[in-house]
Order: sequence, then C-alpha cells, then structure tokens
Amino acid sequence: MTALGFLYPGHSAEDDYPRIEQLLGSDIRLAVIHTDIGEDAHRVDALLEMGSPERLAAGVEELRLAGAEAVVWACTSGSFVHGWEGAQEQVRSLALAAGLPASSTSFAFAHAIREVGAGRVAVAATYPDDVAALFAAFLKDAGTEVVSVRGSGIMTAAEVGTWGRDEVRELARTGDHPDAEAVLLPDTALHTAAHIRDLEQELGKPLLTANQVTVWEALRLVSRRVNAPELGALFTKEPIVQVKG
Repeated sequence: MTALGFLYPGHSAEDDYPRIEQLLGSDIRLAVIHTDIGEDAHRVDALLEMGSPERLAAGVEELRLAGAEAVVWACTSGSFVHGWEGAQEQVRSLALAAGLPASSTSFAFAHAIREVGAGRVAVAATYPDDVAALFAAFLKDAGTEVVSVRGSGIMTAAEVGTWGRDEVRELARTGDHPDAEAVLLPDTALHTAAHIRDLEQELGKPLLTANQVTVWEALRLVSRRVNAPELGALFTKEPIVQVKG
C-alpha cells in the first residue's frame, strides 16, 4: 500500500480525490487533509495568506497519522502566487515540517507538461485575469511557452466548486489555442476528474487539470507510475484520438 498525502484548502472539489483513487485501481490510498482557507478569494493578498507556512504546517500531524509517504500542497493559486523562488521555498518549508518529500500543484503542472511532451500550452483558468497572468509567468519561469491565457473572473473557490461538466467543457474549449500542445485548467476547486478523457478526445491534445496533476505529482515523488487511461494522457502513453464533429 502506498499512502499519499494532500493538503487541500477548504472544501470545493475534494471529492475528485476518492474518484481518482478509484480510477487508479491499485494499492494506492489518497489521504486528503483540509487546511484553513482563510478568506476565500482569488486575490493576491488572500492567496499569499492561504499558502502561508503556518497554515500548511497545521496539517502535518494528520499527514503523519495517515501514514503519508509524500505530501503535495493541493492548491495552484496558493503556490504560484509566491513566484518561482517563493513557491520553491514554500515546498522546502513543507518538506521540513512534514519530514516527507513535498511539492505543490504549481510544480506538478511544470513537471506534467514535460511528461506529456508539450512545449507550448494554453491556460484556461477560472481566476481573474491578473491571477491567471501570474500562473502564466510561473510556467514561463519553468521553461514553458504559454501561447494563450484565458481568465474567467471567478473570485471564489466556492463558486468554482459548483461548476459541472458543461462549464468545464466550455472553459477547456474556449481556452484552447491552435498552437497549444496541451490545455491547462489550473484550479483544484474545479471538478475535472470525471471529464478528462472525453475532453481530451474532443480537444485532440492532452488536458492537464489541477487535481489530476496533483495526484500524478505525489506518485512521482514516490517513484510510482500507474496506467489509468480515464485520467488522460498524463497517466497513459496511448495516443489521443480526436473526436470529429
């Protein structure tokens, strides 16, 4: 049994994790520990506080009790908002506090982009434009070419958590770009686990979503590879067949 730990802010789309655990179909357990979200706002000052060392460290004891072998801060905006260097320091502090290999969803995206072989990406974000631009800047620091950025102006994770398949599909379709080799949906408050494979077939390219890459990153930290086609190209080497019409 491999136990993986996730520090998840508040309550929005955490039910993606048991769904992903089921789709992995192996001896992997995903332990989700909820952190205090503070003010629910896609605003820079609120996001900086959400990912503060004190808030993350508060969940460390539960991680230990869960037997986690690695931990990922399951929040994209609460990591990239610190910038490349600041996000690295955030992960170092978390690893030290937990005594475990650690990462965050922002770095998960950077690593997953390389895994699927995408040099150019499109960002389709739920965030306001200024926050979406910070994510694009983070990716550029990781060496990725961002060919387009689409923000949706949603100010709270609570609202994002109410979106269903139709909204996710529209976000992915309108956020795509003909030059992009992958489409990124960077919000762990967004329910995507049930839709990845169908949307990839529709887009004809890899779709990387926040909770999906977060789980993949935790597996990477413990050197586990799992073939799970329902979770998209990131979890399989099978080619994507585009659905026409």
